[in-house]
Amino acid sequence: MSTPDTLTEDVIDAWANDRNGPVALHLKQKLVPVEEGEHAMIFPPTYADIGYNIDTLADGTKVAMIDSVGSQANRIEPIFKEEPYSALVPQITIELRTEKNGDKEHRVVRSLLDFAHRGADAVVMSCPGLAQKVAEAFRVLSQSNDAGPLCELAPTSLLFGVWDSRGGSGEKRPRLVRSVIRAWGVEPLYAAAQFNSVWKALSDDQKAELEKEAKAKKIKLSEKGFADAPAVFRKVSQSAAKSMSEFRNGSPNPERRVLGGVVVSGSIERDITINLTALRQIGGADTDSTKQIRRYLLSLALLAATVDFDLYLREGCQLRFAGEDQWFAVPRRGDRIPIDLASEDAQKLLLSYAKNVVKPFQSKWPETLAYQFDIKEAKKLLAKKDEDEQGEE
Repeated sequence: MSTPDTLTEDVIDAWANDRNGPVALHLKQKLVPVEEGEHAMIFPPTYADIGYNIDTLADGTKVAMIDSVGSQANRIEPIFKEEPYSALVPQITIELRTEKNGDKEHRVVRSLLDFAHRGADAVVMSCPGLAQKVAEAFRVLSQSNDAGPLCELAPTSLLFGVWDSRGGSGEKRPRLVRSVIRAWGVEPLYAAAQFNSVWKALSDDQKAELEKEAKAKKIKLSEKGFADAPAVFRKVSQSAAKSMSEFRNGSPNPERRVLGGVVVSGSIERDITINLTALRQIGGADTDSTKQIRRYLLSLALLAATVDFDLYLREGCQLRFAGEDQWFAVPRRGDRIPIDLASEDAQKLLLSYAKNVVKPFQSKWPETLAYQFDIKEAKKLLAKKDEDEQGEE
């Protein structure tokens, strides 16, 4: 492999605004479980009724989704709450409620960076003051492709994708940063457990009373911990259970078994793409502001895509980075070009660049950064049809 090109500010500027430049930046990142070994096992996410999301390719290779695009975005976005990245985006917070503990009160506050739908989240729409600002930002974006107002409020909405499905604009923007983790060559395992209750130690009279009460309440004793309960089959919805019986042809049905992780014989890979084409479609109020917006968003995208964050995805699935990262600039035609985004010098340059290009936006950040969730506004939102309900694309 040829020596990677050196990163410079001029190179970043060209990525942001030169329509003849590369269409994307891409990294295929190798990951390994912290429990490395010949029979490495990890736990993918489970989904209602289907269990693990495993696809079988034409050659028989089984590929498991380990962390989806949406999940990855929600894991990466909170890095902008922490130094040194917190100085690069407005730190808007929302107070959800106040809890009382004796004589003391505790305010439950969340950052805007914690909400899955970012600027278009239902919680944002239910905050007086903030809702109006965000709605106006989406209106301007929709009508004139001017992303300036949204960059001044919630720039990560443009970074990780947003859809104003509950607002008046219906504006939808693609992700500039897309990340997904898959495992190749997997074989699912199954789990079984047996809960032994106190039932055998109870007297016949006690058992009879509990059975009578459970029958009257139409509940199972095992659900309350008063009867032995095997854990062999997982629960599914009633509709799924009709076609997914616990036993099939006299044997346990694998589709209904309790899942026990997957053995990975192939690789675990994280694909990260920065979409430069989508970036260059974002505009501003004029030529200068358009360039500023693109440079600013690209600086955030580069930091988000290259940061080493914790890969503790869920219980039984803790990964770590393996080997050296090699990024590529992807042209419209021809060979991909290796570019240095991972070295210490490159990382210092990225942060320095971001601190410089954020300056035009910092002065326009809202004076008020703290807002309150209003249950009355939330109720109004419940009565409003969103884009999904209207059947719009």
